[in-house]
Amino acid sequence: MLTAMAGGQPDCIPIALAFFPTTLPQLPDCDPDEHFGTDIRYVRFSRQEQEKEFLAYLKSLPKHVFVGSLDTLRTYWEFGYHPETPGTEALADARSIEDLKVISLSEITDQDRIVDEVRNYHTKGLAVMGKPRHLGGEIFETSYRLRGFQRLLLDMRQNQQFVNYLFDQLTSMHVDNAVTLAQAGVDILCLDDDIGTPSSMIIGPTMWRDFLKPRMKKIIDMAKEAKPDLFVLYHSDGYIEPIIPDLIEIGIDALNPIQPDVMSPKEIKNNYGDKLTLWGAVGTQTLWSWGTPGDIEEEVKLRIETLGQNGGYIICPAYDIDVPEVPLENVAAFVEAAKKFGKSR
Repeated sequence: MLTAMAGGQPDCIPIALAFFPTTLPQLPDCDPDEHFGTDIRYVRFSRQEQEKEFLAYLKSLPKHVFVGSLDTLRTYWEFGYHPETPGTEALADARSIEDLKVISLSEITDQDRIVDEVRNYHTKGLAVMGKPRHLGGEIFETSYRLRGFQRLLLDMRQNQQFVNYLFDQLTSMHVDNAVTLAQAGVDILCLDDDIGTPSSMIIGPTMWRDFLKPRMKKIIDMAKEAKPDLFVLYHSDGYIEPIIPDLIEIGIDALNPIQPDVMSPKEIKNNYGDKLTLWGAVGTQTLWSWGTPGDIEEEVKLRIETLGQNGGYIICPAYDIDVPEVPLENVAAFVEAAKKFGKSR
């Protein structure tokens, strides 16, 4: 995994199921990464005491009732986010900087536990990833879920001082989280913000460079200062090709998920493969949900043939597979094919 993250060619192409811990409803009592023997493990910050009752309720629901990933729902709870009731966002009524108050998370007190978990995974020969607490993405996604999507976009045009203050608060929180993870010894820091749609960026490249690029750079710089050999993975769904050079410039080592029905993985490999590791690129949501294991095997073979040469590739689904519609047989076919075709010749 670390050889591939550095752009090298390992003895076999590393396998991941996502850029975060995957929860498969088909394996309710099992860690999918352990079950399938992937090459990456994840560490998390501890749950707050107040949320244990909430999580106990979610876990008590019948197995056929799927309400979403427990990690996602836990995050919604922490930030007071209710997607089912638009207009109730925590910062919806803020009108001035004085009104802004980002939901404060509990103090990080579990670094020793994370250090122990990282050390344990390392003794097993596994790479370890961690990511800051956030509400779907470090800055942009967390902000619009706290503020409301349309309100935030208007703020970015009409009230930039307000937005800068909000973004700076979140950046400070993420620097603290990222440095904690780096000092705990994680190999890979995951940063993410969905800023792409299937055909364009949600905000233009200029606006991204003005508001988000310098703040992402600050998080990366501080984390790599704490651990110089740290790798950074950046995740964004959708089309983000115009800012890929910027991501490389600020210290991103790998890009995920590179959805093949949105951006051409082969073109990205040709254009940036000497500077950027590709993490993903396998399949569409339709393929994962409705394709056969044979279809999945052919897709894996194609991606390895076009992306796996000359190093710098980690094979991974390009879409979430932790949904009930994805057959477990397709996930198993992905792992089996990756092991079959991913050995260096």
